Order: sequence, then C-alpha cells, then structure tokens
Amino acid sequence: MSLSKHIYNSGIIGNCAFIAHVNKDTNISWLCWPTFQDSFVFGGLLDEEKGGRFDIKPVAEEFQSKQYYIENTNILCTVVDTNEGSYKITDFAPRFEQYERYFKPLTLIRKIEPIKGRPRIRVRCEPVYQYGLTSFHKNRGSNHIQFEKGDIKMRLATDMPVNHFFDDIPHVLDRPVYLILTFGSPFEAPIERTCEDFLRRTTLYWQNWVKNASIPSFYQTQVIRSALSLKLHQFEDTGAIIAASTTSLPEFPGSGRNWDYRYCWLRDSFYVLTALSHVGHFEEMEKYASYIANITQTDTGRLQPLYGILGKTKLEESHLDHLSGYLNNQPIRIGNQAYEHIQNDVYGQALIALLPLFTDQRFKYQNKMVAEGWTNFILNKIENTIDETDAGIWEFRNFQQRHCYSNLFQWAGATAAIKIARQNGFKDIEKRAMAVQQKAAAYIESCYDEERGVYTNSTDSKNLDASTLQLIMMGYLDPSSDRAKNHLAALEKELKGKHGLFYRYLHKDDFGKPKSTFLVCAFWYVEALACVGRVDEAQEVFRKLLSFGNHLMLFSEDINEDDGSQWGNFPQAYSHVGLMNAAYRIAIKLDKPTFFENAEMSSLGS
Repeated sequence: MSLSKHIYNSGIIGNCAFIAHVNKDTNISWLCWPTFQDSFVFGGLLDEEKGGRFDIKPVAEEFQSKQYYIENTNILCTVVDTNEGSYKITDFAPRFEQYERYFKPLTLIRKIEPIKGRPRIRVRCEPVYQYGLTSFHKNRGSNHIQFEKGDIKMRLATDMPVNHFFDDIPHVLDRPVYLILTFGSPFEAPIERTCEDFLRRTTLYWQNWVKNASIPSFYQTQVIRSALSLKLHQFEDTGAIIAASTTSLPEFPGSGRNWDYRYCWLRDSFYVLTALSHVGHFEEMEKYASYIANITQTDTGRLQPLYGILGKTKLEESHLDHLSGYLNNQPIRIGNQAYEHIQNDVYGQALIALLPLFTDQRFKYQNKMVAEGWTNFILNKIENTIDETDAGIWEFRNFQQRHCYSNLFQWAGATAAIKIARQNGFKDIEKRAMAVQQKAAAYIESCYDEERGVYTNSTDSKNLDASTLQLIMMGYLDPSSDRAKNHLAALEKELKGKHGLFYRYLHKDDFGKPKSTFLVCAFWYVEALACVGRVDEAQEVFRKLLSFGNHLMLFSEDINEDDGSQWGNFPQAYSHVGLMNAAYRIAIKLDKPTFFENAEMSSLGS
C-alpha cells in the first residue's frame, strides 16, 4: 500500500487547557488560545501566509527532521539534521499536580539543544489573532518580547538574545536555550531552572497517568498513544471532550465537507466513556459524565447533538473567506450548524453513557433520588421523541428519516433505564422503559430487509449504513445468530473498502456521494468481526488500520482508500476512541482483558 504525500506531518502537545500542533518542519501550525474554541494565534495549517508562525528552522535551506514522543507522555521531540550539525526541540505544555490541583497554565515551552556541531538557527515567533485578520504589536523587553492587541496579551520569555527577534541575525546554537510563550500572564521565574523543573514534573505526570491505566496487552503501545491523545482533548475545567482541535480540514479535496469540530458531541458520549472505562481512568469519566449531566439538567428543551466546551448552545456557523484553507480547500467554517439538528439518539446516548454512575458501586452517584429523577427525566425525552424522524448520526442537512441508529439508541437507553429501575425498585420507570424498549425494537425491525438479510439505514429505505454495525456491538442482535452474521456480511459486501477501511454509506447526501472512508467505522467493523467470532479477521483488519496513522500514530477522521492519505479534522478523538474500543474488544475475545469488563453493552439487560 502506497501512502499519499499529504499525511498530516505534525504531532500534538497540550495540558487539558489547550492543544498545539507541532509540524515536522518545527512550526507551531495550529494553536487556539485561550481555549479550544477561540481564534488561533498560530494557524498555518489553514493559511501559511495569514496564519502566523512559530518555527525554529536552521539557516541551511536543506534539512531533515524526525519526531517522536518521550515514552508514555505528551511531550514531543523534533530532531533537525543539517550539514552544519543537528539539534533537538522538546515541546510541551506544563501539567502536573500542585497545591492539590492540576497546574495547567496557558504556557507553551520549547527547549532547543544542540546534538552535533554548531548549527545556526532562526526563530520566528509571529502570532496573529481574529483568525489571521489582525497581528500583534511587538514590544522589546530585557528578556522577553511582549505581543499586544487590545486587551489580548502574549509574552515570549527567553534566554536567547532578544535582538534575534528584531534583527535578521542567525543564532549559533552552542548550548540549550528556552522559549516560553504565555497567554495573559507573563512568565516571571528563572528560565532554565524552571523549564527543566516543569519538564521533569510534566514527564512524571504523564508517565504516572499511563502507569495507572489498565491497558490490555493487545497492541499496548498504540492503545497508550490513543489514550494519551484522547486525554488531551478533554477541557478539564468543565470535563467536555472535543471531537478535534481543528476546523475545516476537508474530508476529501474539493468536497466542501469542511467542518468545525472544536465542540463536544453529546451524542457520541457513550463511545468516549466506554473507551475511558476500558483503560480504567475514572477521573476523566466522572468529569465528562458531570459535563453531560449538567447539560441535560440545564437544557430543559430538546437536547442538541453538540455543545460548546463551556455548555454554550448557539454555535452559529460562519465562513472565513480571507483564509486560503488547507491545500486551498474552502470554505473555512467557524461554528457548526449541526447544533440545530434533531438527532434523537442523543437521549439514549446520555442514558447509557451515565449508566455506570448509577449502577457501579465504585462511583459516588449511588443516591436513589438522583438516579430516579435523572432516569425519569431522560426517559421522558425518549418517550416524547421516539416517533419522530431526525437528521441521524451523519447530520444530513436537508432531509430527515426514521433512522435505525437513532431507534437503536432509544432501545439501548430504555434498556439502561430498565437496569437502573430494577436495581433501585423503580417499578413505574421499569414499566415505562419496557414499553419504550418494545416500541424502539419495532421501529428497528421496520428497517429489516428480509430479502437481503440486512438492516437498512432507515424505515422504507434500501440504503445501507455502517452505523448499523452497532446493532451487533450494542447487543440488540445476538452476535452468534445468523441474523447478525448475515447483516455483517451484507454491510461488508457494499461498504467495505480496501485494507479493511469502511464507508459510512455510499448513497448521495447533501454534498453528493462520499469519496473517503470514515476511520471510526472501520474500527466498528473490527469490533463487529470480533463479536461474531471472526477474531482472526478482526486482528488482521486491526493491524491494517494501524498503517493509516501518521508517523506518531495519530489518526485523522477520514482516509482515502486509494492512496492511504489522511483527511478530515486531525487528530480525530473518535478515531482514537474507535481504536481503543476495538483493541479492547479483541483483547476480551483473546482472554486478555483489563479489569473493567462490565462495560459490555450486552450486559445492559441482565
């Protein structure tokens, strides 16, 4: 398989307050400050001219570089080789425990150290704001550069000569130097000693975080990297987990499918919480679950598919026409119109996502009144929407159907409600939930095409959809049954691409026919294979899918099956979630599980 030229050539660093993308050419190609959802201060990913830059390049025009993470951390090293010598850049965002809470400042630290020779470097730090419409006024300090634009202030503190940033004079690298970029607050501490202390403590934090995870022995290295990547996508102040840190990276060149993914999709919460439970990170689970619970309690109307990281409901979509876009792909979207969509699977997602909080004795939410009130609240939502059509999981903008996937999560939500009711003796809730469960099952069965032996994407439709793989994983279909096996075979025949890749669907939507495969669907396919007992095939496909990560095992949203190129927003949290859940599913079948086995959806009704 030949991989395309434009694999995303960057890694990410962060501290659960922000994420920065570090390109192999040393540039910070994407960084939104002060939060994931604010303007970029470096946005070369979408426009190399107007996006600003923060690079550390050699004077020599020709150079080679490689990147790697310090083992079991989110600390990234970029090694640059030139004919004058070589040097290493260590990039990280400080994160560690201090004063009984996490220290996670809006601070990006870059350590530059010579490896061989005396390489000459040029450091350019040119932030922008308002998505590249404005630049900062640059003021010289004794050991820093102050960037100001209105009430927005950034500062670069350094032990390099400050003149370097105002005069075009190369710096000869003969000892380690440090660059500390801060937002809002200045860095006022000894530079070298503090940076080295922060580096040591941040390394220790991440390695302890991994050490305390419960990782199956099946492809452990890749699962660890995915878990670390997923962790970075959590905005710790609220617990929200965003789909991606980027906006408008196209699903396919010229497709117009360029979306802003810097939000939290409530209707994907079950998959995220399942992945976190598999690795035994309950703190992240509880924070995310708390975010979901707050949303569901404060939004008394119809629940949205997605929300802002602070719970914002109106995510109005607009276009930035002044930016050229990734590989000249437009439009550049800020906001996401999908917040207006009706996606009725969201209620079942919320209920099953929080199921462990009300049924697992390891959690604090064993309050009977809270369990009754919240379960009743969500069950009411499902009852009131179960007869409706909706936009579905793929967020069709111009047509609505009664989607099998939405009905499946209504069924799953009702099944979860039954479990909570039986555990707590809520007889009325149990009776209502059983009625909802039966009604949802009837709608699911209305999607069954008996002639082809497959469930279609919606009632009165012939189209197939990869989301119906979940009928098997969620336990609606008995994985050992002929119906489950035949359903999987029919989906394979129509939607499976090369190398185990999988299309969401192949019928026309608002933008025509999809041209790229959707990576999380391929990981769902792996799970389905494992569920029906085709474990050897599941392992083989899983191995193939790993080849679609970049040089740091970071995965995008979409893959072109013809050349292996990465497309869509990057890294995509749900692609990493898919990898983690698929690895866990295979590990279970190989009898190599972690300790947390009771997340299996098939146990919902027990």
